[in-house]
Amino acid sequence: MTELGYEAARAELRDVVSKLESGGQPLEDSLALWERGEVLADICQRWLDGASTRLDEAIAAHDAAAPARH
Repeated sequence: MTELGYEAARAELRDVVSKLESGGQPLEDSLALWERGEVLADICQRWLDGASTRLDEAIAAHDAAAPARH
């Protein structure tokens, strides 16, 4: 299975959290939702970490290409 994009993972995570907060599920279903939420949170974090790395690299490249100011 292809990993979800950030927006899709975030939207599904929001749904999982909403279901958990509403309660009413059997324990086994709640545990499955919690586990899915953990997976989705990890996916979102990887996307955010990747975006942060790309921004850092872009800033560093820009700074390296900019003429030195005295």
